[in-house]
Amino acid sequence: MRAKLTLGTVAGPAPALAHGLRRPTDPARVPSPALAWRRSLQRSMTTSLQDRFAPHNRCFGCGPSNERGLRLKSIPSGDEVVCEWTPERHHEAFEGMLNGGICGTLLDCHSNWTAAWHLMNKNGLSTPPCTVTAEFHVKLKKPTPTDGPLHLRARVVESSEHKAVVEATLEARGEVTSTCRGVFVAVKEGHPAYHRW
Repeated sequence: MRAKLTLGTVAGPAPALAHGLRRPTDPARVPSPALAWRRSLQRSMTTSLQDRFAPHNRCFGCGPSNERGLRLKSIPSGDEVVCEWTPERHHEAFEGMLNGGICGTLLDCHSNWTAAWHLMNKNGLSTPPCTVTAEFHVKLKKPTPTDGPLHLRARVVESSEHKAVVEATLEARGEVTSTCRGVFVAVKEGHPAYHRW
């Protein structure tokens, strides 16, 4: 049985601690060490989720150690997870436009990490659970130009203890070119993806 995490509040200014957190002056409002760690992590998250939690992952879309992969970098930002990714010519379907399969891969992997991050925080874990895609639906709304960076945004819209429904967008030049809605589940020991990060 996992313990439930209750969010605490911090009142008024407090002296800084050596590791950058502030100590609440009211002992009744002291957050748990796990909550304090997660809050600190969210404030200081400049390293991607992939680099921080799965540096040896070889997934084509998000694996940092796949030298031929897309290597997207998902970073928590408030209630969303965001990513900036720049395509190359070999990612094109035709001159100047991104391949639709690459659009889907970017949305799938970014949404999966959004689900893993959410489930980690929801369940009070110190590392994200290994999650996999149960289903996802991509809408290619318009061609995605490859002449500059692309932006991904994803957020969890529904979740349970081991499952998250995520909605995501892919933007180019400030316009949404593709959207995704998917279901992502945490796998248990025995599943082939269980130890992938």
